[in-house]
Amino acid sequence: MKIVVLDGHTENPGDLSWDSLAALGELTVYDRTAPDQIIPRIGDAEIVYTNKTPLTAETLEVCPSIKFICVLATGYNTIDINAAKSRGIPVCNIPTYGTASVAQFVYALLLEICHHVGDHAQSVKDGEWTRSIDFCYWKSPLIELSGKTIGFIGFGRIGSAAAAIAEAFGMNVMFSDSKKLDNASYSQVELDELLAKSDVISLHCPLFKENTGMINKDAIAKMKDGVILINTSRGPLINEQDLADALNSGKVYAAAMDVVSTEPIHSDNPLLTAKNCLITPHIAWAAKEARERLMNIAVENLRAFLYGKPVNVVNG
Repeated sequence: MKIVVLDGHTENPGDLSWDSLAALGELTVYDRTAPDQIIPRIGDAEIVYTNKTPLTAETLEVCPSIKFICVLATGYNTIDINAAKSRGIPVCNIPTYGTASVAQFVYALLLEICHHVGDHAQSVKDGEWTRSIDFCYWKSPLIELSGKTIGFIGFGRIGSAAAAIAEAFGMNVMFSDSKKLDNASYSQVELDELLAKSDVISLHCPLFKENTGMINKDAIAKMKDGVILINTSRGPLINEQDLADALNSGKVYAAAMDVVSTEPIHSDNPLLTAKNCLITPHIAWAAKEARERLMNIAVENLRAFLYGKPVNVVNG
């Protein structure tokens, strides 16, 4: 049985092992695959792993040996899942692996906004403390989270995990979700109420046509002056020009984005030049421990398929 990984570098840049997957068949791993390389690299492989390399209906048609597809991620929008289903090919994703990592990263971003630890540490190395006539100084406002309200838009596994961390900081937690959820610990509110009452807003929803650009000038106008916005979810949830305008005007105090509308980020993205905007290169999920879990689930997905009981199927 031939197994091909089309773009394995992001999952495993060299600090993990593919051995468990190789034990299940004849494995070929490519770090990256260009569009014109997809079909020849799949060839007569029966098992295909991909992350961001697209698998279209046309590709599936000319690669008839494919029997199983696994996405090395939770999102699967790069695959034509309906075309795969019509050909009897199960498509599996990797859920749950990054919950702790992403929830933790929310606060890496938020605490950097609140304390600018990196900037202050660099200023010490640059000699500012040595030259200071005072025993301490701060180069930006320092913000305490205790007592402030954080609103989570989307309240699945990651939102729930992030809420528990917020509670440990002494924050008040509310959330908005498209579904009515039974949660005795936190208040579920309508989106407009969350926008109006939150000091910090953190996005945790999947991307659909209906919520694309949901954080726009109209939504921002409903927010508190000086709100902080965090996005570790999906870039297109935000109208980036509207957010940049709000940051530059001071309506939004600060924003931290681990995702943007087009990745890698384009040089003309307005958030690159906006005031008080942190941008990281989509790494909230990428702690080594999370990638190890991803690898283990990827192997178990294939093992379950080979046993005739596929799991984590998104086109069943």
